[in-house]
Amino acid sequence: MAPSRSGPRLEALRRQELARSYEDGGEHYDRIRPGYPAEAVQWLFAGPRSAAAGPGARVADIGAGTGKYTRSLAAAGYRPTAVDPSADMLSQLQQILPGVPVLQGTAEATGLPSSSMDAATVAQAWHWCDPIAASTELARILRPGGILGLVWNQLDVSVPWVHRYSRIIHAGDVLKPGFRPVVGPEFSPDDSHVTRWSQQMTPEDLMELAKSRSYYLSAGGPVRDKVMANLAWYLFEHLEYRPGQILELPYLTLSWRMVLSGG
Repeated sequence: MAPSRSGPRLEALRRQELARSYEDGGEHYDRIRPGYPAEAVQWLFAGPRSAAAGPGARVADIGAGTGKYTRSLAAAGYRPTAVDPSADMLSQLQQILPGVPVLQGTAEATGLPSSSMDAATVAQAWHWCDPIAASTELARILRPGGILGLVWNQLDVSVPWVHRYSRIIHAGDVLKPGFRPVVGPEFSPDDSHVTRWSQQMTPEDLMELAKSRSYYLSAGGPVRDKVMANLAWYLFEHLEYRPGQILELPYLTLSWRMVLSGG
């Protein structure tokens, strides 16, 4: 008897369902989600095996969304091309970065020419991808010696109040200690890096941030109401924050650098 494949299939379907929750709402996402510190971008392209991705290099920013990481690439002197499945997200990106080429596509089917890029970056999106199919596609578009950068922003849950906040909003992108992203055999792991930083937020911003999460976006009305009620109690009653109070929300940016094997 053939082994059942319902588990992985259901997992893939759930991943697609959650990913689709981001197809609209680009303006809200761009306003409330954090950007990326310059240090994280500088580290990614500074490795001894990253000579093919020096300043001015062509970088495919996959799952670019509204261009949070794309902006950091452009600011650092790279030439990004933004790829994302959401036309709404890309329209937001074009308003902010009108000179950056955009392409509606996915990590598994970018639509980019073969051997056309020096590097590919996937920030806050690799968990939405099929890592094996995506690795094959990204290896196709990279030139020999090209690099793949996988990047996550996550809440710094070592801070107690942030840990409880992340539980209330069901922040699923808080990676477990020892996590290593899965990639295909086309890439060899090179190094990893953690950047610690913070973003200024108000309690109201923290509630809006919860609304940008896939758990909230894919939930029904009763679940959404419960999340908001729990947050209001936690922030204003338990922690006694004042409306409009400026807080420092600590983040970690976790970056992994991969090198195209045989490059």
